[in-house]
Amino acid sequence: MPLSSEEDILNIAKQTLEIEAASISGLVNYINDDFVKTIQLILASKGRVVITGIGKSANICQKIVATLNSTGTPSLFMHAADAIHGDLGNILKDDVVICISKSGDTPEIKSLVPLVKSFGNSLIAITGNPNSFLGKQSNCVLNTFVEKEACPNNLAPTSSTTAQLAMGDALAVCLLESRGFDSKDFAKLHPGGALGKKLFLKVSDIFPTNEKPAITPESSIKDVIIEISSKRLGITAVIENNNLIGIVTDGDLRRMLESSSDFDSLTAKDIMTTSPKTITEDEMATTALKQMQNNNITQLIVTDNDTYLGVIHLHDLLKEGIV
Repeated sequence: MPLSSEEDILNIAKQTLEIEAASISGLVNYINDDFVKTIQLILASKGRVVITGIGKSANICQKIVATLNSTGTPSLFMHAADAIHGDLGNILKDDVVICISKSGDTPEIKSLVPLVKSFGNSLIAITGNPNSFLGKQSNCVLNTFVEKEACPNNLAPTSSTTAQLAMGDALAVCLLESRGFDSKDFAKLHPGGALGKKLFLKVSDIFPTNEKPAITPESSIKDVIIEISSKRLGITAVIENNNLIGIVTDGDLRRMLESSSDFDSLTAKDIMTTSPKTITEDEMATTALKQMQNNNITQLIVTDNDTYLGVIHLHDLLKEGIV
């Protein structure tokens, strides 16, 4: 019967999430020695992890492959139907094969499993039925049994595929922890897009394209205003012998206007901030962002010890997709 009210829609959505959450939490009871052996087999292997399945399980296979590849475990997807029509050539002698199937008894799986075993490869089953053909023929079985699908007809793969996906994540996380895979390793595999920039981009990659506003301590207020306005960064460094001794910001100018009406006698040193926030060019761009956020500012002066190098602005980080 079609949903007839907003309340019905909300209730079904919540019920679906509760059922799927229960399917994941139930997996804790199935983490056993076979899971440990699976991790050990993969770590000891000189080959890759080949993951195969059919139907909705095949879609889950592809996601797990992507996660493993991005976290340091070379993997590939092989569709179970294609495998028995030529794609078995993807499997090399040192590969570990993972087969994902809720029932473990589909015709394609029954055809595939003996062929994989004849090659001598280790076979891991991720199945909701350890007593199935797949379960009994595998070296290790990762049980992903669920009480019921979230589908009201208990037919459409929902809870079962959620459980398979979660089991794959558990494998990936254990493997990356076992390999000592850290953020630097992650960065090497994710050089593109916003994520790559967050992991790779340094201050030195950004600030040199900006203007380099600078005045002396004796500069007049007029010169200060012109320098800030022309360089369009909302700030200027106050330097002496190319060493940073302070900054003047838009905010400093506003505070000057509020507190004084005699501007002609003032110079930069009279209104400058003498302890500006700075950052070195070797720091990560994400570090610059955190420093700006923590100090509620939009610019940082880039220095090498006390030598003034330039300015990095929050807008630079926005443009690069760091924020």
